[in-house]
Amino acid sequence: MRIIIITGISGSGKSVGLNALEDAGYFCVDNLPPTLLRSLVETRLREGDSTLGVAVDARSADSLAELPNDINWLKDQGHDVKVIFLTAKTESLVTRFSETRRSHPLSHRIKSTQNPNDRLTLTECIRKEREMLSAIEGMGDVIDTSGLSANKLRAWIRDLIGSERAPLTLLFESFAFKFGVPLDADLVFDVRMVPNPFYDLKLRPLTGKDAPVIEFLDAQPEAGEILSDIRAFIEKWLPAFKRDNRSYLTVAIGCTGGQHRSVYTVERLAAYFQESARVIIRHRELN
Repeated sequence: MRIIIITGISGSGKSVGLNALEDAGYFCVDNLPPTLLRSLVETRLREGDSTLGVAVDARSADSLAELPNDINWLKDQGHDVKVIFLTAKTESLVTRFSETRRSHPLSHRIKSTQNPNDRLTLTECIRKEREMLSAIEGMGDVIDTSGLSANKLRAWIRDLIGSERAPLTLLFESFAFKFGVPLDADLVFDVRMVPNPFYDLKLRPLTGKDAPVIEFLDAQPEAGEILSDIRAFIEKWLPAFKRDNRSYLTVAIGCTGGQHRSVYTVERLAAYFQESARVIIRHRELN
């Protein structure tokens, strides 16, 4: 059975991710206590299902520590198990909870150590939840949803589902340094030393996917040199990542605004590696 476990920090988009799995035909269960995972898998197998999606989070705080053991047990039984861990920056999570006017799940479960009669603050709940989930985070693919729309997150989840059977997926992501480095990046490269098309008023409203910008950057020696260096680095170390049983490698390329140079570089890299690995492209700052 193919099993997708969506977990992560409360407010980071687990419901959106689970809906994406359901749209893809998975039988989905939200807020499943880990103690019930094994019996659920056995039940669905008896009923003839081949796919299962479950969401596990801090609402199952009492049994959360057993989830890594349950995941390893399912893998030992021959099941194809993938963990998708959703996270976000603390300030983004605080904003989301404020906008929805909902309390954090841990605020009703854990009291303050300084004053047992007081609840934890929202920031304290987020910090505590990160500690509780730290052992699970390293078991799967991490997606930083800070600043992501629901539609974009659904698209990224669909990409992950489609790439499960590939031996290694290379994900190239463009971003703007002024909005922060993606938390899910394995490798980060800076292309801000390349001449910026932004200062050409005709090129400013375009992106690195448009022909005039591509022509401009193709003519810049720095763009060719940094592209060659990044490509050579990935080519050199890609076999090592494969030997390490990595199924997913995120390469983030950043420039100032995430519109021109980083987008151009990602598109060039993706085209080059298309023949040697499954490739996914993300442009974080493009609408």
